[in-house]
Amino acid sequence: MALSGTQLTLADESDEYRAFVDKFKPKKTTDDCCTPPEIYDVVAEWVADRYGVDRAGFVRPFWPGGDYEREEYPDGCVVVDNPPFSILSTICHFYVTHGVRFFLFAPSMTCLDASGRAHVMETNHILCNANITYENGAVVRTGFVTNLDTDGTVLESCPDLGDALNAKDNELRRATTASLPKYVYPDNVMTAAKAQWFASHHTPYRLNRRDCCHIGKLDAMGGNGIFGGGLLLSERAAAERAAAERAAAERAAAHRWELSEREREIVRRLGERKEEQA
Repeated sequence: MALSGTQLTLADESDEYRAFVDKFKPKKTTDDCCTPPEIYDVVAEWVADRYGVDRAGFVRPFWPGGDYEREEYPDGCVVVDNPPFSILSTICHFYVTHGVRFFLFAPSMTCLDASGRAHVMETNHILCNANITYENGAVVRTGFVTNLDTDGTVLESCPDLGDALNAKDNELRRATTASLPKYVYPDNVMTAAKAQWFASHHTPYRLNRRDCCHIGKLDAMGGNGIFGGGLLLSERAAAERAAAERAAAERAAAHRWELSEREREIVRRLGERKEEQA
């Protein structure tokens, strides 16, 4: 049997596989969010430029097993790091009372509380609309808390830092996504993921057992297999699958126009008019 026909990328299969594997990974909190080096570099360079401080004097006391209270803080140093968010107010209190300069990652929406109410007026809270993907895969809307501003600023929106962080985060995610395998199957192969894709695009599809047999992989796949298994189709069934694929693709690409409220009111009146005439 020839395995020919239009070949289509089943990106949803790799998405389904990732979702399946992720279910078995231990869930981590924001305290487990290690910062990608590339993201840290963006923040560090921004801090150095904005405040005129030397990166050589930056201190990073937050690491697995570290104790920030016992860390050595040389004169003139600046703590630029991503601390455990759950104890951020305690950390800010420690640094403010001990005269340590800092620029800390913080949860964007709650940073005014996270900095500690006792010191909220002594620190600046920088919001920049940055979505950072941390090394454990968590995507967190991140802001910053600092005592480096000495002009009385307590709250600030900073789009330039956000733009730089989002650009770097998108670059890193694209690189990660590009490394994931994308499988292409001929029309003679049907999978559960493809049937699910048909359903999501309102495309009915039925396959009879006389037109298929179960397979775990194609010969060309070597040691790899079809996630969840697949079905090898007859030529007739392959043609029907291809037709369903085209119909689903057309529905996916089609733009559905919606009626305005004015037009809906006209439709309601038309219905009333028909009843009156009857």
